[in-house]
Amino acid sequence: MLFMKCPIGNSNCPVEGGRVTVGASCPEVGCPYKGGNALIPTIGTVAICGAIAIGGYFVFKDKIDPLIGIKPTPISTVVSTPTSMTTSIPDPTISPTPTITSTPITDSNVVTIESVDASLPNPQVLTMDGSVTMVKMIKLLRNGYAQVNPNVPTTYGFDTSGQPKDGDDVRPTGSSSGLKNLKDQRVLMVATSRPLKPDEAQAGIRAIPIARDAIAVVVGINNQFQGSLTKSQLRDIYTGRITNWADLGGANLPIKVYNRSSDSGTQSFFKDDVLLDEKFALEGSNFKTWERDETTAVLRVLGNDGIYYTTVSQAERQELVRVVPIDGISPLNRNAILDRTYPIVRYVYLAIPKQTSPAVKQFIEFALSPEGQRIVDQAEFIKVK
Repeated sequence: MLFMKCPIGNSNCPVEGGRVTVGASCPEVGCPYKGGNALIPTIGTVAICGAIAIGGYFVFKDKIDPLIGIKPTPISTVVSTPTSMTTSIPDPTISPTPTITSTPITDSNVVTIESVDASLPNPQVLTMDGSVTMVKMIKLLRNGYAQVNPNVPTTYGFDTSGQPKDGDDVRPTGSSSGLKNLKDQRVLMVATSRPLKPDEAQAGIRAIPIARDAIAVVVGINNQFQGSLTKSQLRDIYTGRITNWADLGGANLPIKVYNRSSDSGTQSFFKDDVLLDEKFALEGSNFKTWERDETTAVLRVLGNDGIYYTTVSQAERQELVRVVPIDGISPLNRNAILDRTYPIVRYVYLAIPKQTSPAVKQFIEFALSPEGQRIVDQAEFIKVK
């Protein structure tokens, strides 16, 4: 019996003492069995509890393990929570590390030669401008193209009067200025050592990659710093957070930082790829941005405390400087550029308007041909084919 005592302590209650009379009535006001319901709650309670127990057995009988009481869930039935649904809590004691990535060749404005619209008439002169980094390669490609199409002469850069001509006093204006000249229709094609910026792409400019290249970081041959830099340390040097060679294991000397010209495509790429678009340090006695986009003149002034960056082809075999490994890897190892284990690698491009001529398309086709790619290699760049 479930009820051994009257709920209100009445000695005359039919459930008092464990004896139950079916239908008996408790005379006491307030007793739940007044009115002849002595056995109903007991039966109802037992029935409900029994139903729950029996139902629970059938539901969970497959889970019962004869040894431990609960049957373990097989590993194969566990469903992992999707990563996108997992919320991680950052450790406030750890500073976030910026994600460093190489520039991918996935821009929608990077096109293949097959998609070039060459519906305009051929020009009398194929005028070009652009990268100082690519001067040697463009000169060799122009010489090769002259053998393919001698009827269309080429130029690269502007003379002192601002005219696109050929001659000893002609020099290219740099990737950024060259692309502006292309937008302004002052030239027909531009060699650029950086990818297009959004405004250039919106102007209808298209870029075709013709070679790969690496950026080399150099110090003077007499600099006491003999180690490697991480990409993060290089960023800290050019943003002004590291200012003394002693902080890097070198002599106790201020670091004299030399930056490329603001017109330089190499400077633009360096800012995007190494500085992660942070600002360069402020100009001062130990930070100087070179006015012209050039290399040799800067290498001569590095001394024992300067640092600079340039394309690897302009740095190797230089007697005045030493190439600094980045993240322990030297760009002088061409395989490290090919497999992109060296961390500062880029493509270089020929940029054209959305609509161009057969002669311009032919120049690009020549640059991508086996002979053109041999010239790319001769100019100490890395082939794309």
